[in-house]
Amino acid sequence: MKHKRFFHLNSLRLQLLFRSLLVILSLLILIGLFQYVFMKQFIYTNKIKSIEDQIHLIPDDVWKHDIETSQNVKRSRPMVYFPGVNITFINQKSTFLRLAKDPHHSYFPKLSASTYKQVMKNIKQPDNTVSLIKKIDGHQEQVIVLKPIVFDGEIQGVIQINTPTESLRDLLIRQMIIFLMLSLTAMTIAFFVFSSVLKQTLIPLFTITKKVEHINAGSLHDRLPVNQGQIEMDRLSLSINEMLERLEEAFKAETDAKEQMRRFVADASHELRTPLTSIHGFLEVLLRGASSNPDQLNDALKSMYGESKRLRKLIQDLLLLAQLDQLPTFQKECCFVDELILDMKPQLMLLAGNRKILFDFPSPLPSDINKDQFKQVVLNLFSNAVQHTNPTTGVIQVIGKANEKELSLTIQDNGHGIPQEHLAHLFERFYKADASRSRAYGGAGLGLAISASIIELHRGKIRVKSKLNVGTAFEIVLPLT
Repeated sequence: MKHKRFFHLNSLRLQLLFRSLLVILSLLILIGLFQYVFMKQFIYTNKIKSIEDQIHLIPDDVWKHDIETSQNVKRSRPMVYFPGVNITFINQKSTFLRLAKDPHHSYFPKLSASTYKQVMKNIKQPDNTVSLIKKIDGHQEQVIVLKPIVFDGEIQGVIQINTPTESLRDLLIRQMIIFLMLSLTAMTIAFFVFSSVLKQTLIPLFTITKKVEHINAGSLHDRLPVNQGQIEMDRLSLSINEMLERLEEAFKAETDAKEQMRRFVADASHELRTPLTSIHGFLEVLLRGASSNPDQLNDALKSMYGESKRLRKLIQDLLLLAQLDQLPTFQKECCFVDELILDMKPQLMLLAGNRKILFDFPSPLPSDINKDQFKQVVLNLFSNAVQHTNPTTGVIQVIGKANEKELSLTIQDNGHGIPQEHLAHLFERFYKADASRSRAYGGAGLGLAISASIIELHRGKIRVKSKLNVGTAFEIVLPLT
């Protein structure tokens, strides 16, 4: 299924966009919280500092004048006046005297007597003011600055200056609204910018997706581009290409296996049908009356016996191949291949007849092998050499060599050789380079296939070299013990 819609819920592009915006939003919220805390502290601290600086600029004589004039019935205009603040004097008897008030916010908080007494004790400190931010009795939050006053060497009381924090909060809210608007603008810009950037960034992924969608069993040879400028996408392309290569090899192997099985079944059917047809024909001859003729009966029985032996040998080879295909390995033991071959010398000489046999083992050949199976391989290769050499002038050499890692056993003859086009197929089942000659010797084309399977189970290799009218050499290579 093709997914071309950008706003699909499972879209990687949409998920990356939303997650990126979520990260930015989280950072903006965190920045906003820190900004709110630090700005609030800065604004409040700056307001308190401004009031304290103004207080320190006023000498005590001025405060004395304002206090004395405020106590008179006929009060004159105070000498100290700060716009937007309330000024109150609290004497040591906790009596409150208003010195100045803000016409819009005339409320002044009344703190506890212990608080005022504690401020009076700070008279000896260089910065003897005390600042508070409090909300008392449900009234509006206030910034409060307290300063002890000394007249004629004695502490007279405390000057209290207070102002509401409403204007400070309004300033803080305005700043946060500005920050919020800027954040929303930044998020909107980020949405469109990230959409375009992600679209360009994910082009290699879309290319891979489009390419993979068009790959099927008939186009496994296609490969994805691997140089798109993104390491991750290039690695993904390489991995998919390797997978496609494995799939292509698997499909090819499956196709070859099916073709091989088809040929195997056809060849096995043909090989089995031939002796059965022959036996069936001789039986018909006998049933027609040939059994009453001793010579004809004897010839028929001999022919039927020969065909039954051939049929039995073919079935045994087929069963052996099936067993070798199912066995991952078999029992092996350490022995010397050269000694095993020399023990087989009488049997090999009997097979060779008048042909000349040469054995050449310059050094011992130790290896882990299954003696019975390995003997069968040697007999198969030696019998093949016997069949393809002249009975009188034929020469068969059995040569053994070894190096640091492996040994080789070569069975070489001086026969008529094998054409080059047949060499690659010699170890296929039921393959016969010379069908008429194999038929004459009763072969079904399974001997070399069995030999190759046995050597593979020994973790070895079997190779063949041949030249027409010169001879053929089969080489077995096995790992040393």
